[in-house]
Amino acid sequence: MRLDFLLRRLFGIIPILLLTWTIVFAAMHMVPGDPVTLLLGGTPASQEAIEAERHRLGLDRPVPVQYVEFLRRAVIGDFGDSFATRQPVLSMIGSQIGFTLSLAGGGLLVGMVFGTLLGVAAGLRPGGWIDTAVMTLALAGLSLPSFWIGMVLIQVFGTTLGWVPIIGTGLPALILPSITVGLFLVGGLARLIRASIIEVMGQDYIRTARAKGLGPVLVIGRHVARNAVIPPMTLLGVQFAVLIGGAVVTEQVFARPGIGAMLVNAVLTKDYPLVQGIVVMTTAAYIAINLLIDLLYGLIDPRISRT
Repeated sequence: MRLDFLLRRLFGIIPILLLTWTIVFAAMHMVPGDPVTLLLGGTPASQEAIEAERHRLGLDRPVPVQYVEFLRRAVIGDFGDSFATRQPVLSMIGSQIGFTLSLAGGGLLVGMVFGTLLGVAAGLRPGGWIDTAVMTLALAGLSLPSFWIGMVLIQVFGTTLGWVPIIGTGLPALILPSITVGLFLVGGLARLIRASIIEVMGQDYIRTARAKGLGPVLVIGRHVARNAVIPPMTLLGVQFAVLIGGAVVTEQVFARPGIGAMLVNAVLTKDYPLVQGIVVMTTAAYIAINLLIDLLYGLIDPRISRT
């Protein structure tokens, strides 16, 4: 893999991070409400006490100064202390990130396994009843909101049948939330794999391989799979953000701990450091995953790394 290919991808990350961090900073400061007033929660306080608290939190400084300080801290991974708890933001995120990553990982596993199996089954026999059934399920997975799917799964498999626990942090309690998060990925991945396989199967080199006497297994393994895998890989990188976003809703539905529930509470109380810390870390993780996928492109098809 060429070094300039890697350097271009690395340098391309800088403006993306800067833009994302700027948007979240501006959005938090544009939302109506004073963080100090929200923290007080209706508790009577003198104007002098409120101003003293604003000074302690650094909210009395000009917004451009706060922005520069935020960027400086974000670069070195220092997000300060939470307004609400006065605990370090990094330690708060670290205590909850494992729950969200396990949920996103479970959703990714569900999406990859079932999306791949259904997409391959539909792509190898387009136009048949399997193809029709798979595309119907895929459309349902893409259309139905995750909170509705979660409530249906809770009612059927958790309450009525009692097969799995609804609330908890163990592996059994992760099954229904993972399915809830992963169904959207199943639908998109199945549709994309199906279309990719149909396109590749119609190429001249596939007909040539068949003419040479290669069996279906060798044709699919050597030629179809390698050339059909790149579009689904792109989807997996893009869908990481969807998995994290779906985790926010799913954590609320299943009463699970995680950064999703933490982010919702932080936004409601205008806890600037906590919101900014969560967004910065999730953005960095999203970009890192997409960079990894770009590098995998070059390994699968070296021609990509030369563009």
